[in-house]
Amino acid sequence: MADKTTQGTHPNDHHKDRAFATKLIHFGSEIDRSTGASSVPIYQASTFHQFSLDEPQEYDYSRSGNPTRQALEDYIALLEGGKRGFAFASGMAAISGAFMLLSAGDHVICTEDVYGGTYRLLTSILPRMNIETTFVDMTDIDRVKAALKPNTKAVFLETPSNPTLKITDIAEVAGWAKEHGLLTMLDNTFMTPYHQRPIEHGIDIVLHSATKFLGGHSDVTAGLAVAANDSLGRRLKQIQNGLGTILGVQDSWLLMRGMKTLKARMEAHEQSARQLAAWLEAHPSIAAVYYPGLPNHPRRDIHEKQSLGYGAVVSFDTGSGERTKRLLSKVRIPLVAVSLGAVESILSYPAMMSHAAMPREVRLERGITDGLVRYSVGLEDIADIIEDLEQALADSDR
Repeated sequence: MADKTTQGTHPNDHHKDRAFATKLIHFGSEIDRSTGASSVPIYQASTFHQFSLDEPQEYDYSRSGNPTRQALEDYIALLEGGKRGFAFASGMAAISGAFMLLSAGDHVICTEDVYGGTYRLLTSILPRMNIETTFVDMTDIDRVKAALKPNTKAVFLETPSNPTLKITDIAEVAGWAKEHGLLTMLDNTFMTPYHQRPIEHGIDIVLHSATKFLGGHSDVTAGLAVAANDSLGRRLKQIQNGLGTILGVQDSWLLMRGMKTLKARMEAHEQSARQLAAWLEAHPSIAAVYYPGLPNHPRRDIHEKQSLGYGAVVSFDTGSGERTKRLLSKVRIPLVAVSLGAVESILSYPAMMSHAAMPREVRLERGITDGLVRYSVGLEDIADIIEDLEQALADSDR
């Protein structure tokens, strides 16, 4: 796998060459310059006094900019190796903002088994603005190329995909997109910048539901976007300011607090996820297991080329919707809930939760069966997680 100290660029040059673990703690705003406070101050202000109209202040109105939110935006830009970061009210607000770079008449090529909220945006909302989408299996570059139209303007990737964890070759798709002048966007929620930094592989805009692993504690809803260059950064800033879909200052602070422990959490999550995936694969009553860390996971070699780990999400198929519903009623450790990426384990049912917006026939075409569940492995002891699943599966068979 690649070296975890591979770095990007950031306005604070003295931070850019440090290892990732150090950047998580020392990101440029970790000490307040005016007071020496060890935490970014929460600037609970909607507007800012202008001391001189001839020399405008850096901040004038919090929708346009706020020091607390700016600290977070610089933080994620540093971690992803991009030029500018932007904090939105949710992951879907960040994704929607990125798609607002397009215009009526444009066409998008998108990963076929994309997150259900993104699918809903692309199929229910953007078509009313005359923006069309073709969904393709991005594990096959020839299918991506075949989807190109004269009005294609963007490619949207999600790798590993949600929830079947299919692997797209980021550099391959990004390189082809650049040859055709296409904008590339990638949802990096599952891997986080600790494991995967798409800008290093040619992606233009990286997106996160920061509600998940970056926040890490099921207590904040947030979205982040990072632009690879200044030109895109200026355009995204105009959209963020124009739409007003900003993250509030309290949530900005809370998200930064969570991000400081990202490395420690992701390493612990993954260690347990690998054990859980291996246990599930050996279980006689499990129909299929999806996890990039399994030796037989399709395109694992591609994932290892572009990512530094396998993540904390394990999807598996119990064989039927009825058995899955019994399983969900029997587990005792994980939350049975929407979302993922928290300190507590979360067991989700995509057919009725994350991908409920996707018609059943479309879900089935993409491997999202009625028996599929998605386990976001938390920080509980792995022996307890496995014991809990074992009893729940046994009860589900009765």
